[in-house]
Amino acid sequence: MARAIKKTTKTTKTAKTVATSEKAIEFKFFAPQAKSVCVGGNFNGWKAEKTPMKKDANGNWKTSVILRAGRHEYRYLVDGNWQNAQEPVECIPNAFGSWNCVIEVR
Repeated sequence: MARAIKKTTKTTKTAKTVATSEKAIEFKFFAPQAKSVCVGGNFNGWKAEKTPMKKDANGNWKTSVILRAGRHEYRYLVDGNWQNAQEPVECIPNAFGSWNCVIEVR
């Protein structure tokens, strides 16, 4: 499950103020028996090990990632196997014959 927490920042670019919207997105995956869960996507170069998740006492793995506004593709790496989100989300086909999950950050 990916959930947005709004964070808005403003940056200055050559005497113009440009609003840049960023949000902390919480990723969550239920896998009580898993030894490791990470999230990979176009926001981290599909290097899931850059974004490890932590397991709580109920078997939910969680992490938060700051994402810019726009569409982001992602999947979960569970004990070395790519998995999609467990809740209904938009998915699009990828080059490997499977599907990537999509989150839209506004």
